[in-house]
Parts: sequence; structure tokens; C-alpha cells
Amino acid sequence: MSRGFDVAILGATGAVGHEFLRILATRGFPIRRLKLLASPSSAGKTLQYDGVELRVEALSAEALQGVDVAFFSAGAARSRDFAPAARAAGTLVVDNSSAYRMDPEVPLVVPEVNFAAIRPTDRLVANPNCTAAILLMAIAPLRAIGKIERLIVSTYQSASGAGAAAMRELADQTRDSLEGRPVVPRIMPHPYAFNLFSHNTPVDDDGFNDEENKVVAEVRRILDDPALRINITCVRVPVMRAHSESVTVEFDGPAPAEAEIRRVLEAAPGVRVVDDRAGNHFPMPIEASGEDDVLVGRIRADRSHPSAIQLFVAGDQLLKGAALNAVQIAERMIEAGYLSHP
Repeated sequence: MSRGFDVAILGATGAVGHEFLRILATRGFPIRRLKLLASPSSAGKTLQYDGVELRVEALSAEALQGVDVAFFSAGAARSRDFAPAARAAGTLVVDNSSAYRMDPEVPLVVPEVNFAAIRPTDRLVANPNCTAAILLMAIAPLRAIGKIERLIVSTYQSASGAGAAAMRELADQTRDSLEGRPVVPRIMPHPYAFNLFSHNTPVDDDGFNDEENKVVAEVRRILDDPALRINITCVRVPVMRAHSESVTVEFDGPAPAEAEIRRVLEAAPGVRVVDDRAGNHFPMPIEASGEDDVLVGRIRADRSHPSAIQLFVAGDQLLKGAALNAVQIAERMIEAGYLSHP
């Protein structure tokens, strides 16, 4: 460990926790000491960070003492239990749960979109919903060439969004189905292999599930546009990793030309345009998996509406939708001088 910050990862043994370990190492995040925290049942396990074996500790208030930066990915309940005291002690908490995303006192941030929402004294920053983060990377740059009036979105969400257990269930069910054994759902509410279904969150009286409501609320908050009209349908598909989204963007006047849309997206940080019509090659989750950039393509005019354009987007839920975005928040705060080296 080098001169730097004392860092903790809460939920270190989960799918996002593993990505935190890899990203912190590959990006050279300045770490003096790294603590891996998880539930008592995981305490004593070892995980690798940059070639070094580290022991997982049980999450507790004492384990967080003296930590400079804590990346929380252990669920909303754990965040509510442990974030307030850590924040009060001066620890920068970047929370990947839903616990504080709509708290007006806690900035909800995608660094490329609204880093300015963070104040120098903030010590709790919320990481957005993965679907919202991936969507925002594709649409936020377009505000430079026109006011967005409405979004129509359909999502194709992978198993990684539901964690390591859902990923294992998809693999197991696929194997069982191909080998003629009964498919028994245990993590997901329906058979997952060779199937798709409405996102596995509760549905409200208006017929919208929690994931859809989260995306609407969070996109409006991050863009500081509470009147933005959004209609979204969120669906689980049998893809192991990386979410995809079909997006119609309606402007308040005639839609910008396709060439202008492409120019803006090609210049946007964290976005890679994949739009090969001749080769019928557009964003795919298999190519977005493991990639930091969000892939955007199928850029075309909406023939049914003169003010609308259409896009197809794919992004790694575990990276820009979770761990990468959180690490980028901390990096930008260090660069801005909001967090000083001990």
C-alpha cells in the first residue's frame, strides 16, 4: 500500500465489491490501507487486491473508525445504519444503495453530468441507480444541442443488476434447461433461462415497478429537470452482465441532425459510439461487459415524430452503473481539493 487514504469497501464479497477491488487497483487510486468489510458470515475470507491477499472483516462501527473514504455496497439498510456516523466522523461515504438517493441534503451524482452538485464539505454522496446512470451517459450530452422534452425508454436488464446470486441462478438454470432438468426459480420470481419478465421489484397501483419509478425520479434529479416527461418499461433478460436500453429522445423543436447527434456523442467523455449500419453492428451487452465506456448506437431519426431521435445503449451495470461511477466520484473530489491526503 502506498501513501494515500485509508479506504474501506462495504460489501466487499459481492459482485460490486469485487469490481471495486479491481478498479481501485487498475486506476491507481491512492490507498495507504484498505479494509474489506462484509457480513459476519463472510468474515475471515480472503480476497485479492493488486496481488495481495486481504482478510475480510465483519462490518461494524469500530471497523469504520479512522477510514478516509468508504465505498458502501451492502444494501440500503446497512447504509442507513452505518453511513451517518461515518459521515459525521469525516469519512467520505460514496453510497451505492438507494438509501440516500432522494435525500435533498445528499448529492446524487454522475461525475460527467453533475459533479457540480457536490459541495466541498459533502461527506456523503449517493451513487445513482445503475439503469439511470447508463441512460444519463447517453442523453445528458444531447442537452447541448436541444432541450429534451420527453424520454421513452425500454430496458433489457442483466442478471448482474440483481447481484452475484442472480448471476449464479441464470448460469444454473441455463445448464439445467439445456440438460433437460426442471428449472426452479430461487432468487428471481420466474424462470430466468430463456425467458424475460418485468423487473423483479414491487409494482405500484399504477402498474409501474420500483425500478421504473427510481429511474424517473433519479434522472429528473440529476438533470435538475423535475418536469421532464419520462415513460419507461424495465425488463429482466437472460444476459449475464451489462444492461441495454432502447431510448427515444424527444426535443422541444425539430430534432437535431443525425450527424450532430453523432458529433456530440463522440466527444462525450465515458461514451463510445458503436454505429455500423453496413455491418449491422450496434451496442451489445456482450461487448459492453467489462468496459468502462457506455456504448451508444443505432442513432437515427424517429420517422413517426419530427422532434425525436432514437438510440440504443449498452453499459456494464457493475462498472458505470455501480463501482466505476463511485470511484470516479471520489477521484474527482480529490482532484477538486475536496478531500486532502492525510
